[in-house]
Amino acid sequence: MSTYQLHWHDRVVNQTVRSWCVAVFALAVGCSGETAIAPRPQEESPAQVPAGKNYSFSITPGDRTVYAQFTRVRSQGTESVSAFVQRMFASADASGATRLVIDLRSVRGGDSFLVVPLVKGILARERFNQSGGLLVVVGDASFSPGQSAAALLQQYAHPIFVREPPSSRTSL
Repeated sequence: MSTYQLHWHDRVVNQTVRSWCVAVFALAVGCSGETAIAPRPQEESPAQVPAGKNYSFSITPGDRTVYAQFTRVRSQGTESVSAFVQRMFASADASGATRLVIDLRSVRGGDSFLVVPLVKGILARERFNQSGGLLVVVGDASFSPGQSAAALLQQYAHPIFVREPPSSRTSL
């Protein structure tokens, strides 16, 4: 290559690199805040079980997660635990949920045998049995039905357990 061709080549490369740098910088600055194209996602916290209720669930469509929380494993008014579980799984199936989070931290009583429909429902859905498909939140305050449910899920469904930190009741 002649000196002229090398100089011309270096000039084209420098202009191309400069153009790319300007484009990347403009893109970074343009996307750093909230835009109409992709607004910043809102932080969503799972719904808490309303006072006087034994269980509830919510679905977060953005990440296709079902969050179910139990405070007692017993029928609630006219809805049995089995009917609640069927309703929850029907909603999960309809929304295309791929992850299920079961919160057992607040279980304060009930009948351990009533968790069987929950375990059967999970086992019937392969997507909840895949790695990361089922998370179970446990804590020290959970009574026997919550512990039984966690043990059954561990034995049959292979969930990821998330443990609530121990309470700070100890004094130093």
